Amino acid sequence: MRYHKIPDETVRRLPVYLRGAMHLSQQGLESISSQHLADLLGVKPWQIRKDFSYFGDFGTPGVGYHLESLIKHINKILRLDAGQKAVLVGVGNLGSALLSFPGFGMYGFEIAAAFDVDKRKVGRRRGGVVIGDIAKLRNVRRRGIVLGIIAVPEETTQEVADALVEAGIKGILNFSPRYITVPKRVKVITIDIAMDLARLPYYMPLS
Repeated sequence: MRYHKIPDETVRRLPVYLRGAMHLSQQGLESISSQHLADLLGVKPWQIRKDFSYFGDFGTPGVGYHLESLIKHINKILRLDAGQKAVLVGVGNLGSALLSFPGFGMYGFEIAAAFDVDKRKVGRRRGGVVIGDIAKLRNVRRRGIVLGIIAVPEETTQEVADALVEAGIKGILNFSPRYITVPKRVKVITIDIAMDLARLPYYMPLS
């Protein structure tokens, strides 16, 4: 099922709700109120109810949300229920850390392939994945991989993005600070840690 006209901020919060629901379920809880979930996640209960209202009625009056059902609903909305495979391009310090990061599994993600331009890295195994030659990136199309992660130097980011699009990638998580252009059918999410850190002092009280 596809959902239209859903605010980006709502979509951004759904994985947060999912993580909270899974955490509570692992603690043995079967149901949760919006207030309890809000207290856990640091959001307002009305915001949770409004976000969920875009996708139907998840809760039961007087009871709240059945956690197993809630987790299933959010997984379906985010298309995580079938699992998702991604290809990583760039196995430097950041790329190596991403390959070793266990948190992807929580959401059903697997970095199933990795590529690098450095011939010294090709053929080596990192995080259970054998690093391939960047020249063979187009082969991921045969493996049904539609998600890509870019962790390369800024000057080569656009070139890698072009190669990913040519390989059939539909969504890109970009860790480079460079803005990339892709066809409208491809979704790009850029994570710039330095830029986010640069915003932080603004919220700090003046000494």
